[in-house]
Amino acid sequence: MINPINAAAAYANTAARAVSPGAGAAEGPSFGDTLEQVAKQAIGTMHKSENMSAMAAVGKADLNDVVQAVTNAEVTLQTVTAVRDKVLSAYQEILRMPM
Repeated sequence: MINPINAAAAYANTAARAVSPGAGAAEGPSFGDTLEQVAKQAIGTMHKSENMSAMAAVGKADLNDVVQAVTNAEVTLQTVTAVRDKVLSAYQEILRMPM
């Protein structure tokens, strides 16, 4: 089974090798840094939803806030899943390319 982390690492390694020695790296955050930041934001959204659900179970949260947090978590999960599927699909296409 293909691991998404390995796919992202392979992409980052390929991108690093593609930069010519004289050109230098592009300005700004690297692909890996961006991926890490987005993953942390997604995890934070999921934790917020869990906390809001727990608070609602004991009667300490407004129902509207709980619904909004759970909806945000659902959208985040759908987005992460879609991105993962695209990355894996691209990785598999690269593996099928003749050398």
